[in-house]
Amino acid sequence: MGVMSEPAGEFSPTSASRPALGGSSTRPAGLTTGPGHRVVHGNPAFVRIFGQRSVGLPAREGMIGPPAEAFALLDTVLRTGRPAARWVVMDGRSWRLTVIPRADPATGEIYGLAFHFRERFDMPVYAPT
Repeated sequence: MGVMSEPAGEFSPTSASRPALGGSSTRPAGLTTGPGHRVVHGNPAFVRIFGQRSVGLPAREGMIGPPAEAFALLDTVLRTGRPAARWVVMDGRSWRLTVIPRADPATGEIYGLAFHFRERFDMPVYAPT
């Protein structure tokens, strides 16, 4: 349940400053707890995009940028206990948001979520031959 110490940066880097493809640490990811989706952990990419202060706050308050559909997906996964994903647009860029439930291994109770964003340019492209 660590908090990364990288400073917050701009959400929309130029394509020249985009990270190299392939590294999962370059994709924003976090862990939440409870029905308010309080962010309990954010990787360095998450902190760079959403800011250090977003860790510890409910996702809807601390994560500025994702559309309402992103938070609705968090709600759905917490309610159903089933993983889900969808495309969302933030700052004019397409991101794939994937959310999975976190469950207590002893009871099976869903207590939180794990999620990550993957930008469209970082996705493999299918090219039929």
